[in-house]
Amino acid sequence: MKIERGYFETKKGLGILATADKSGRVDLALYARPHVVDSETVVFVMTGRRTHENLKVNPYAAYLFKEEGDGYQGVRFYLTKIREETDPEKIEAYRRRTLHYPDVDKELYLVYFRVNEIRPLVGSGPEGREASGPVFFE
Repeated sequence: MKIERGYFETKKGLGILATADKSGRVDLALYARPHVVDSETVVFVMTGRRTHENLKVNPYAAYLFKEEGDGYQGVRFYLTKIREETDPEKIEAYRRRTLHYPDVDKELYLVYFRVNEIRPLVGSGPEGREASGPVFFE
């Protein structure tokens, strides 16, 4: 499956990014919608906190996005970190809004992920046909 470019531009909702440290201890963090770079790549702007630290030692992550509204519409992405950048101009180009936390602008990263798998928010997806959700193209 590949990512539909306009999906995150048109949907609002709640996103959660899960990472784990080298010992497998899992962390969850609220994250905005990812930016779709191409059909297999997404990027997040992140601070140098726990999520970023975990990705230094374990490149795997999962992102859950629940669309606004009733019901359980949304997606789950299974990700692998492929690179990151610290260029302030590139980071600023991806930022949707300014965060209002003390010192957050001092340590920002543009982190790129390969999307390994896309599944609906609930159910098994196209193979099992149990769930409906956003349409992605192959």
